[in-house]
Amino acid sequence: MPFLPWNEIETVLLDMDGTLLDLHYDNQFWLTHLPKRLAQIRGISEAQSRAEMTKRYDAVFGQLQWYCLDYWAESLSLDLETEFMPLKRELAHLLKLRDDTIPFLKALHESGRQVVLVTNAHPNSLALKLEYTQLDAHIDHLISTHEFGVTKESQLLWKRLQESVKFENNRTLFVDDSLPILTAAQTFGIKHLLAVDNPDSQLPNRNITEFPAVRDYRLMIADILSHPHQQNGAG
Repeated sequence: MPFLPWNEIETVLLDMDGTLLDLHYDNQFWLTHLPKRLAQIRGISEAQSRAEMTKRYDAVFGQLQWYCLDYWAESLSLDLETEFMPLKRELAHLLKLRDDTIPFLKALHESGRQVVLVTNAHPNSLALKLEYTQLDAHIDHLISTHEFGVTKESQLLWKRLQESVKFENNRTLFVDDSLPILTAAQTFGIKHLLAVDNPDSQLPNRNITEFPAVRDYRLMIADILSHPHQQNGAG
């Protein structure tokens, strides 16, 4: 387990997909289910559909469009509410929290820390995931970066986020499964960073070395609770 100086941490910023939710849903939807269903809808081969979607993904990776359901619905000539969202719901049975998420969030709250969700997910996608997981019951503040018009890969996002949430860089922990996003947070000056080694429960661990990394939040709980945030009311 990585060492984190919990006595220094008062705000915890958390990614959603792959960090609190199992990334298996998103990987299955974007890499397998959507290309397959588009092939059926358009009467083309699955191989042709996958090749087309891979090209589309590569063109906008890491940009706001990559995460924007409005963009994907429009570019694929599908109505967002009546065609695209129903496709996302077809795999909703795969939406689930990581096994260690709720114990982790409870410990953070019991220790008096502010817990903020910061996701690049589109508001419609966020709403769908909250509907199936009730994650919002365990978070103080939920933020989709679409509110700011930029993603976590951008330094402008971190500036706008800090203005909104009022966190101190030196007293903030940010947890994400994306190394480019963790690097962006590091560049902005957030002191405490934690990567997730196992975002997709169906894939092997990644053995991350660029940042401190975690595979089971429950191994941190005793340390979190033994170093409560001293200023009551932060969470």
